[in-house]
Amino acid sequence: MGETPRGPTDEGPLRRWRAVWALLAGAGAGVLVGGPLAVPAGLAAAGVVWVVGGRVEPRVVRLQREEVRRDLPHVVTLLAAALRSGAAPAAGIDIVCRALPGAAAERLGPVAARLQLGADPVVIWTGLAEDPALGPLGRSLARAHRTGAPVVSAVERLADELARRARGEVEDRARAVGVRAAVPLGVCLLPSFLLLGIVPLAASLASTIV
Repeated sequence: MGETPRGPTDEGPLRRWRAVWALLAGAGAGVLVGGPLAVPAGLAAAGVVWVVGGRVEPRVVRLQREEVRRDLPHVVTLLAAALRSGAAPAAGIDIVCRALPGAAAERLGPVAARLQLGADPVVIWTGLAEDPALGPLGRSLARAHRTGAPVVSAVERLADELARRARGEVEDRARAVGVRAAVPLGVCLLPSFLLLGIVPLAASLASTIV
């Protein structure tokens, strides 16, 4: 759970060289269409490439989201333990951020600061519910504050749910590895099966027919 590396290549080639790709696409479309429609076609192609390139998610954003999603079960489990020991939500989040530094801690740090300043917890957790990765935690805590349910119980239930989901994903990946491994194994064994099984059988049948 280290810090996600950042550098000039994090945006990806399409986003980083968006202007160049748009220019090349416009020129190519203009040459391909030709005639009076060359300029409109080139402008349209360049515009499409420019818009699509701008909407491509930067690599660093994707990596951070995946890191937060991967660390969320550990974050929620540790937060549940802190709340169970009597810590307030702001203090519990601060403990989590110091114990598990990373992308999740970077996003939760401002939440703890706002809670310590006395902001409305429902507003804070509702805002966190819109986070693509931390949304489950925000929704659980916002619902607990709105209904008056115990916050500790809500966080513990979420921790159990996330743990089950993480185990299921690990099992799914393990099964997928087995399926992918069976393909090259079958390709390797197929020639031997043909030579040792099918060819002798075919030769035997051919000799009996003759």
